[in-house]
Amino acid sequence: MSVIARYRAKADDGLIAFDPAQAEAAERLQTLSMRLKDWQPGRAKFLFGRPEPAPEGVYLFGPVGRGKSMLMDLFFEEAPVALKRRVHFHEFMQEVHARIAEWRGLDERARKRRPEWVRAAGDDPVAPVAKAIADSAWLLCFDEFQVSDIADAMILGRLFEQLFSRDVVVVATSNRAPKALYPNGINRQLFLPFIAMLEVRLDVHSLDGERDYRLARLEGAPVWHTPLSAEADAAMDAAWARITMGATPRAVKLPVQGRDVLVERAAAGCARFSFSDLCAQPLGAADYLALARRFDTILIDAIPALTPDKRNEAVRFRVLIDALYETKSKLIASAATDPDHLYPAGDFAFEFERTASRLHEMASRDYLAAERLTGEPA
Repeated sequence: MSVIARYRAKADDGLIAFDPAQAEAAERLQTLSMRLKDWQPGRAKFLFGRPEPAPEGVYLFGPVGRGKSMLMDLFFEEAPVALKRRVHFHEFMQEVHARIAEWRGLDERARKRRPEWVRAAGDDPVAPVAKAIADSAWLLCFDEFQVSDIADAMILGRLFEQLFSRDVVVVATSNRAPKALYPNGINRQLFLPFIAMLEVRLDVHSLDGERDYRLARLEGAPVWHTPLSAEADAAMDAAWARITMGATPRAVKLPVQGRDVLVERAAAGCARFSFSDLCAQPLGAADYLALARRFDTILIDAIPALTPDKRNEAVRFRVLIDALYETKSKLIASAATDPDHLYPAGDFAFEFERTASRLHEMASRDYLAAERLTGEPA
């Protein structure tokens, strides 16, 4: 089905509430999908004696809970492109900086042997990095497009100029309009041409309805399910379907300090784990903070009673909850018991009292309505 047809089907099935602004965005994404079907870099049809330009991309922005990730899901699955990639923008920029550092470490002879070598680039690593990106995927779909780092800000103009010159098509979701990116950033005046480039090359569409659909779905049912049982499992499955609006889950690798944390089930800005996935593994504060910044809602299945012999798991769970709490990420969980009795005895019990208190607060309406904090400047 087309993007708009799949959107309407979700509304008809009760997975989402029909929203005119979302429907308009779905129409725009469908228009792009139709253009992509008959267009390809390097094999462009001719229009009035000239090669047909690359299709205009789409930039969807608006507050959390307006359906941006859901619409991106529909578009990405439908897009008739073999070389396509969907990636969180922060992860993409981490990769870009790693590629730049690798290129700078090569001597001239080694660079010329690489397929991304660009004859006229000289020592500038941006052109070969852009070529490598474009060769691997000419449709780039970015989740959570935001700029908070000066190193990113100073390179984005040159990078995207190179990508667009290679006919890469970009689709992005963001909490901010292009003109509001990198607010109050150092040397922001040098960033303004990049904003202008985005506004020219992408169809900018606002999803700024007053209703926060994510909040409405979170408030629609309990977020803490106990005791562990078939009923709790069914409630977690229903919560996952409701929060992700039936999106197809996919595996994501989240880079953290030079390694990857595997997220086996991610969809619509949410991730789902078993307790053992998160707390019976050697993960630490950096891993949990990266997860909290990447996903606005996390579901955890089967939190057991944390007896004294599970002290290590209890410590990791506390660090995880602190990361979620500090970023105001949302939590839905099934557990053996209520928060106050998860770790009632043991040498870590006193410290765990704060975790129990935070778990209670994280189930409150005020917390569920709180704006998520990801470290981006206000």
